[in-house]
Amino acid sequence: MHCPVCGHDCVTDAPALLAELPGRFAPCPDCMGLVYDKRSPPPDIDTAEPCPSCGKRFIDEVFAAIYRIMAEEGDLAGTEPLAAAATPLVHPGTALRRAPYLPPRSLVLLSRSVGERAAARLVGEVPEVRGVVRTDAGTPGVRDTDAAPKEYTLLAGCDVRADVFATRRGPIVVYKQQSVLHVEFPRGRNEKILSLEREIARHRPQTFVDACSGAGTLGLAAARAGVPRVIANDAWFAAACWTACNLRVNREFLGIEEVTMHRAYDDLRRRPVARDPILVATAAGPQEIEVYQGDLRDLATVLPPGIDLAALDLFEKADPEKVQAITRAWRTRVGGAIFIP
Repeated sequence: MHCPVCGHDCVTDAPALLAELPGRFAPCPDCMGLVYDKRSPPPDIDTAEPCPSCGKRFIDEVFAAIYRIMAEEGDLAGTEPLAAAATPLVHPGTALRRAPYLPPRSLVLLSRSVGERAAARLVGEVPEVRGVVRTDAGTPGVRDTDAAPKEYTLLAGCDVRADVFATRRGPIVVYKQQSVLHVEFPRGRNEKILSLEREIARHRPQTFVDACSGAGTLGLAAARAGVPRVIANDAWFAAACWTACNLRVNREFLGIEEVTMHRAYDDLRRRPVARDPILVATAAGPQEIEVYQGDLRDLATVLPPGIDLAALDLFEKADPEKVQAITRAWRTRVGGAIFIP
């Protein structure tokens, strides 16, 4: 699939991605890698090159190469621990039992320290790096439609990557652009998906609404569980866009015949935070699936009657008064069962 960020083929259909997953981060018989102390700078020895047989390299060796480039460019003093260079996000993200051997273009880096020169060198000289993102305080996205949204800065390469999440009906693949969406890395158990599956078993909904969808994880899981109608919504353009893209990625699992995009990525980006809901995508098949971009407080204007179940995965979970106000308003305008994953 055409990547809306870099224009290349970064986005792969879920079955093809999963077919490569079992051996993607495993070493071949010829692979060798040194384990480095993450609490100290890397030792002053030559970094191993990728394996000539399979092209993979142990993650500690990759990070030693990353660290040295950042030190050469002045982003690190050379006294910091290896772990201080960046946060690694592998592509695709999956629950790993051991440290990975990385194939080319399998790593997105998040770093507060990295500069533009080092980022360009990392993408150009370290084959495992696909994108470099400079972070700062806060989490990408929008906490309130009346407040300014938050983004990190993509300095080099492409920061589109996928995560693989398990559900009772089988896996789902969730792509996202990491500079504009929060990290949700698989850990074996996903408590939000488990809570969704419990609520579906309890209420057996005909229509499920994920009112704060992010990249679409809960909506996809609900569709995978067989809910006849799923409606996903988010006020943030990147969330709505990637939810729609992920319908295409997982269409074979969901029995989707066609996904119709009603808004392009560039159109959504021009209005990054939406108040009045607009239709972004629809999916045709045995289930009805719709994606909107809009404020959940105004979503009732486009929802059908008889909503059975809704997930309100709010940014404001730490503010009980705001959570109560939003849930009260939802019950008044929409009705049905509500849960906060």
